[in-house]
Amino acid sequence: MKVAITGITGNMGQATFKALLNANVDEIRLLVRSEKRLKKLLKANKALESKVTVVQGGMTDRTAIKRLVQNADLVIHMAAVIPPRSDQNPQAAVDCNQTGTDILVSEIESITENQPALVHVSTVAVYGNRTGGHPFGRVGDPLLVSPLDVYSATKLRGEFRVLESDIQKWAVLRQSAMLHPQMITDNVHDGLLFHTAFDAPLEWVTAHDSGVLICNIVNKFADGSMPDKFWKRCYNIAGGKANRRYGMQSFDDGFAIMGGCVKDFFKPVYNATRNFHGVWYLDGDELNEMFDYQSQTAEEYWQEVSRAHPVFKMGKFVPKSMIHFFLFRRLLKDKNAPSYWAKHGDDARMIAYFGGADEYGKLTSATWADFPTKDGTEIPNLSDNDTPVYYGYDITKPDEQITQADVAAVAEAHGGKLLSEFDGDMYKKLDFETQDGERFSARAYTVLRAGHWYNPIYDRFVWDFDRLSKRDKVFASVWYDTHDKDENYVYSFDGEYTAHANKTESV
Repeated sequence: MKVAITGITGNMGQATFKALLNANVDEIRLLVRSEKRLKKLLKANKALESKVTVVQGGMTDRTAIKRLVQNADLVIHMAAVIPPRSDQNPQAAVDCNQTGTDILVSEIESITENQPALVHVSTVAVYGNRTGGHPFGRVGDPLLVSPLDVYSATKLRGEFRVLESDIQKWAVLRQSAMLHPQMITDNVHDGLLFHTAFDAPLEWVTAHDSGVLICNIVNKFADGSMPDKFWKRCYNIAGGKANRRYGMQSFDDGFAIMGGCVKDFFKPVYNATRNFHGVWYLDGDELNEMFDYQSQTAEEYWQEVSRAHPVFKMGKFVPKSMIHFFLFRRLLKDKNAPSYWAKHGDDARMIAYFGGADEYGKLTSATWADFPTKDGTEIPNLSDNDTPVYYGYDITKPDEQITQADVAAVAEAHGGKLLSEFDGDMYKKLDFETQDGERFSARAYTVLRAGHWYNPIYDRFVWDFDRLSKRDKVFASVWYDTHDKDENYVYSFDGEYTAHANKTESV
C-alpha cells in the first residue's frame, strides 16, 4: 500500500508521521519543500526512513504533485498556510490552500484507472465566529468565514473543490482547534493570540490524537476494513466533551503552568470580541466511533507540556508584572494585534473584530471586575443551542428521504432558487441561483449536508454577510448572534491585500 502525504512537516503532519510507525504501508511518499525540516523529521523517526520517498516541491508545482499521486493508493492532504503566516503573506495562503488544492484534485481526477482516494484536511475556521447563541455546531451548519481572514476563505474554496470533484473516493475532515508541542512558543511572537475572543467556544484536539486518526484511517484503508460510509462525506475532527473550553479558559490552561491566569497578564481590551472561529461539536463522536483516536484531554496535554518544558514553571517565581511586560506587552505592537490596528487607524479590522473603534474604546477603560468573561464557567450540556440553527429543511432526514421539495426549500431559505430537478441522488450536480441572481452548480450533499452556499467569498475576497443575511434565513440564524441587524458593511481586500470595510445602504 502506497500513501502520499502533503503537509508532513506541519504540526499535524509531524504527529501523523510519528503515528505511522504503526501503519501497514509499503511506501510513504512525502511532498516536501524544506530539506532541513525533513531531515529533522526523519532523524526523529528513523524506523520509517526506509519506507519514505521524497518528492521535492510545493503545492503549486504541478510536476511534483503529479509525481506524488501517480500510483498512490491513498492521498492525505494536510498542507496549509495557516495564521499568522496567512495574515503576513496572504498570497502564500492562496497558492497553497486554494490553488494547490485545485492542482492536487485535478491531478487525481486525471487518473482514470486505480484512482487514489483522497482525505482532505479542512478546518473549523470555515464555520466562522460562533460566540453568542450557537456555541454548538455540526457538519451542515452555514459556513460564514470570518471577515478579512484569508486563511478561512481559501480553505473554504479548497474544500468546495474537493466536494465538487470527480474523485471517486474522498473525505473531508474539518480540523478543530489543535494543541501541539509548539503551542506556547508559537503564540508569543505575534499578535495572533489577541484574536481569540474570551467567550469563543473551542473544542480542542491534540496533535497526537490527530496523528492517530490519520494513521487509523490509513490502516483501515490498507487492510480493507474501511467503512463504506466514510467516503464522500464531511466530518469534524473533535476532541470530545472533556476538551471543550471557552477562550478565557483556554488561555488559563496554558498560563497556569507559569502560575498565572489571563487576568494576571492581559487586560480586557487586548482581545477581539468577535470575528474568531470555534465551535463545540454535536457530531464530534462520529469520526471517533469509526477510528477510535480520542485519547488525550486538554488537561493531560498541558501536564505533558509542563514536564517537557520545566523552564515555564519558573514563571511561578517571577512577578506577574514582569512576565506581562517582557512576554506579552511587546506583542501589542505587532501588526497583527488589535492595539496596533487601533493606533494606526485600521478601521476595517476594528469594525470586523470589535464592531468599530467606539466599541473598542469602551474596552480601554474596562477592568476585569466589570468585564463579563467565561473563566470558571461550566460548559453547557450537549444541546442544540437555545435557538436551533435554521437549515431550511429537516437536517435529521436520512439521504434516501431527501426530496425535491427539501432541496428547493434550502435554496429558498438562502433567498435563492433550485433550477434543476432533484432525482434523489445526493451527488448529482444541480443548478442553483443565489439571491443576487448568480448561478452556480453544486451537489445536493454539498449544499444540504456540508453547509456550502455560493456567495462572493467563493471567488473574491469580499465578505458581504451583513447584506446577504437580510434575505438569507440560514445565514441570519447564526450571523446575528454577534452582528447587529443594522450593520451594513462589506469587508474586502484589494489587489494589495489592504483591508476595507465599506458602509452600504440598508437593503
